[in-house]
Amino acid sequence: MEEKNETELQYLNHYYEKEGNQLVVLYAQKNMEMTELVRYFCSDKPYSLYRARPCSEREQLYLWGNELKEEGASLPVYPAFSELFGAMTAKRAKKRVIIIEEFHHIIKQSQDFMEQLVGFMHNAWNSQQVMVLLCSTSIGWVENSMIRKIGEAAYAISGFIKVKEKSFFDMVRRFPENTRWQQVEIYAVMGGFPGLWKHFEEGLSVRENICRYILQKDCFLHEEALRLVADELRETNVYHSILTALASGKQKLNDLYLHTGFSRAKISVYLKNLMELEIVEKVFSYDTAGRENAQKGIYRIRNHFVQFYFRYLYPHMSRLDAMAPELFYDTYIAPDFRSFTAPAFGQVCREYIEYLNIRGQLPFTYTKAGEWVGKVGDIDIVAQDDNGNTIIGFCNWEEPVLQYEDYEWLLFCARKAKLAADYVYLFSASGFDRELIQEAEAGTGLQLIDLEMF
Repeated sequence: MEEKNETELQYLNHYYEKEGNQLVVLYAQKNMEMTELVRYFCSDKPYSLYRARPCSEREQLYLWGNELKEEGASLPVYPAFSELFGAMTAKRAKKRVIIIEEFHHIIKQSQDFMEQLVGFMHNAWNSQQVMVLLCSTSIGWVENSMIRKIGEAAYAISGFIKVKEKSFFDMVRRFPENTRWQQVEIYAVMGGFPGLWKHFEEGLSVRENICRYILQKDCFLHEEALRLVADELRETNVYHSILTALASGKQKLNDLYLHTGFSRAKISVYLKNLMELEIVEKVFSYDTAGRENAQKGIYRIRNHFVQFYFRYLYPHMSRLDAMAPELFYDTYIAPDFRSFTAPAFGQVCREYIEYLNIRGQLPFTYTKAGEWVGKVGDIDIVAQDDNGNTIIGFCNWEEPVLQYEDYEWLLFCARKAKLAADYVYLFSASGFDRELIQEAEAGTGLQLIDLEMF
């Protein structure tokens, strides 16, 4: 496993090394390579593993029992959960890890699973120490429904570990042969999901990768965005309609209502479900004194790959079936791909500012940060410390050269937000005009950062 998820591994080892039995819930979005993380964690430990299926409780017991029988266990045709746990710990060890992947499939069908698991862990006669690792890629269910479903058994849980999306700089290490520009483009399409990165080929241009590994019908990525929605949600026709509208730039509830024809109440419920899955997010502008000039009620697709799919593939499915991948790319993706990539570049810039902040390389150490979304313009970066010292930033991906007028526009937006900027950080993928360079050299608190400085 290339990315060893150091933070998550530290947490897992912390629970494993604690005395006594531990029950830990590990969860992540799909394509986060959680299975690889678990295998790496267990590589030097005795463990037993079962991957739950979406089936009835009786079928689950039958399948689980058969797998253990293949390992030499003696079990009835339809064993109890307690018998399965006993078989998994039959081989004694100082401490054994029991891994149950996609455990939500069991709990959704069984009233007894958690009760028998907790009872097994705490029986006085059971001298075998265990760490039970319950894994799930159903993050919405884990965060919003699981505790209510399992009731008092939740008190037995030692801890929750969420595997978070990887950063742009994590992704850079997967594509060292690509240029920084290409790396930003890859991040714009794939986001922070290592399970998607492995389907792109290092060193190829983004156009070549998209044509080979997304637009080709027989490739895993061709319909992966649809699977992400279908695996968790019903009425996919409604969700697809909302996602297509969001991807096309309709980001307010009223715009979605006018486009889809669904009631505002229905759209709100479906947006909530998409937000629980971290596919969509509600945009909250950085809180400033200029609240009357900030936009409210804005939604956008958070998952980069879902945004890419519903912006380019879903609306042109008939053409995708009829056209060669290269022609489809040049016709439907290339004309505004630079615009599509711009928000991801903003995320990269915010990561870079955070990197500088952690290392004490900014004029002050900020304690809160975000973006300001205005009615007439945005501020890509706002960062402040507890004393009110303020950094604002603008991120240019689309224009060939960042102009002095763009700097003036940023200061105008700051006045609308009622922010007094002590320092201004301008990021540009393609350089700066002479007037901006002179302004920065004059020591006015203006910092210019190009793509190669990352």
